Amino acid sequence: MLRKSFLPPIADLLAFEAAARHTSISRAAEELHLTQSAVSRQIRQLEAQLGMAVFHRVRQRVVLTDAGRVYAADVRAVLQQLASATQKTMAWSDGGGLLNLAVLPTFGTRWLIPRLPDFAALHPDVTVNIAARSEPFDFAQEPLDAAIHFGAPLWAGAVCEYLMHEQVVPVCSPAYRQRLGIAQVPDLAKAVLLQQTTRPTQWADWFEQVGTDGQHALRGPRYEQFAMIAQAAVSGLGAALLPRFLVEAEIVSGALVQLFAQALQSSDAYYLVYPESRAQAPLVTAFRDWIRGPATPLASG
Repeated sequence: MLRKSFLPPIADLLAFEAAARHTSISRAAEELHLTQSAVSRQIRQLEAQLGMAVFHRVRQRVVLTDAGRVYAADVRAVLQQLASATQKTMAWSDGGGLLNLAVLPTFGTRWLIPRLPDFAALHPDVTVNIAARSEPFDFAQEPLDAAIHFGAPLWAGAVCEYLMHEQVVPVCSPAYRQRLGIAQVPDLAKAVLLQQTTRPTQWADWFEQVGTDGQHALRGPRYEQFAMIAQAAVSGLGAALLPRFLVEAEIVSGALVQLFAQALQSSDAYYLVYPESRAQAPLVTAFRDWIRGPATPLASG
């Protein structure tokens, strides 16, 4: 049961959050289209309800107290959740719904988004919002309905639905291959190996799989996202190990060439992940049923 005495007016919380973010009453007033005196009054009302100061006044600035700093973070999170809940409700008013999805950045850009028109055609009233996430997170703390995850099917409090494996292949630009004369696997000893930050042993695993001692497998510049590595390879900065389905367009166009047929096989895979509490949610099940279609051709790896 909510204790109304612990619920400050939303206007007071908005004034406090804006002033905390800007460390300025005047800038908060500009953002909220209020006068400085109105914002100051709302903050004084909030402090009176809390029974403590949330700001130190320092000349023309306001500086959060220790308690104010903790409170500001909590208030900001609550306001964001309230805005998300309101947006979701407004979306439902159109007879559709809102699906908030977290995806791996390159996977989202190069694989998922080009296929989303098919989902939109089946569910024209559904709005799909996409956020970039590279690591597992707590669904209870994020306004997200589902996520695309690569790795093992392990995610606390969530269901992991298998989508597909990937084939990781060595690629580089045609000019780079010609300049270094890369014709056989040992020729990679002359190449700069572009490394993926979240898969630091990938080249070593590939060399081991093809039966070659890659002494410099762990050396080379590191990039956080596959899209960065792909562009670096296209630009002739080195050789890269990339999921083939993510660089299919570059291979077809000739911007990249696959150096060798051997592909890295991994026990990791792509999964659709959603909290157990949303296992029967209509939009989650609709998206799950749809995404299995385009993923099926790659499911066997």
